[in-house]
Amino acid sequence: MSLEERLQEEIAAMEPELIAIRRQFHRHPELGEAEETTSRMIRDYLEKWEIPYQYPVAGNGIVALLSGERAEDAGSTVALRADIDALPLTEDPGRPYCSLNPGVMHACGHDAHITIALGVAKILKAHAGEWSGCMKFFFQPAEETVGGAEPMIREGCMENPHVDYVIGLHVMPTWEAGEVEYRYGKLNASTDEIHIRILGKGCHGAYPDTGTDAIVMAGAVIESLQSLVSRNISPLNQAVLTLGTIHGGTAGNIIAGQVDMTGTLRTTDPATRQFCWDAITRITEHTCLAYGGRGEAEITPGYAALINTPEMVDLLVETASAVVGPAHLHPKEAPSLGGEDFSFFLEKAPGVFWHLGCACREKGITAPLHSAQFDIDESCLKLGVRIQTLLALRLLSRLPGQEK
Repeated sequence: MSLEERLQEEIAAMEPELIAIRRQFHRHPELGEAEETTSRMIRDYLEKWEIPYQYPVAGNGIVALLSGERAEDAGSTVALRADIDALPLTEDPGRPYCSLNPGVMHACGHDAHITIALGVAKILKAHAGEWSGCMKFFFQPAEETVGGAEPMIREGCMENPHVDYVIGLHVMPTWEAGEVEYRYGKLNASTDEIHIRILGKGCHGAYPDTGTDAIVMAGAVIESLQSLVSRNISPLNQAVLTLGTIHGGTAGNIIAGQVDMTGTLRTTDPATRQFCWDAITRITEHTCLAYGGRGEAEITPGYAALINTPEMVDLLVETASAVVGPAHLHPKEAPSLGGEDFSFFLEKAPGVFWHLGCACREKGITAPLHSAQFDIDESCLKLGVRIQTLLALRLLSRLPGQEK
């Protein structure tokens, strides 16, 4: 029996354990930067299976490391990432494994991501004599909040040994369990915060000529910014600029001297991102100057755009096709304008991020991510473990540069 056939049997036999692990994490969700119990539970499993790890990394993050024992081959270093934080939502209490932490819920499937990574680690540990190279596991905090990927990278997770390839996944309720979604190139947008301050001169509302109306300037800035995407970005590209808050003025008969606005910018490539940064600053400053006031635009960079490595997507498609069959693989038509900080790992090494179907209409499991009713068909767990394990083994067996 081949290694892949043995893995299939062993992972199928692991399914009850995977479900129990996922439910344990689901019952104990924690928000980003507060994942102490979650981190402790992950470390308990790693210690139980005698898998060495480094902790703490970027707060509550963990880097586990396995070394293959097949000495006759060289092998590469592969990293598998799982995010570990939850969301500030009160879960629908109808299921037996409901969150025990009021107001906190694993509504984005990170409990499943942890479980799949642990399953891969356990399987690869058991078969260490049959592969070479190094396998790292990044259990990353704060994906939903400040972003834990960059701090983990700054603390050296991609080095010692240097990571040659990186892989990750996200459960996706738009597809049934048993389905796989992938995309070449751009998969997720960058996520930048926009802060605009407009400064005029306050005065009595009956004498507007004695002041400079910041609200009028704000209206002109908003109108001008609305044309940024529609008239300056190719319709074949993707960009969204949303201004979500506006605050200004103190009374109906007072000309406002200051208005503050905040928003978000989503783009899918670095050139468009930089163009929009420059244009937002220029439009704000020059529009306000034309009205006799002053405008300031501050852009806080968020997550980078997630751009998959084409050769790594090829390998994913080949691997997943052998597991589920080509009919169950689905190319994603357009990028998501939601953010995903796995992008920072892809800036450091070739890799692929893909979507694992987790819905089941027959069971009524169809709720979207980030909702109080979200759940997964737990049959997706063993499929996630199987595909990620096979993908890791194929990458471990190749030397860096072979994908080019």
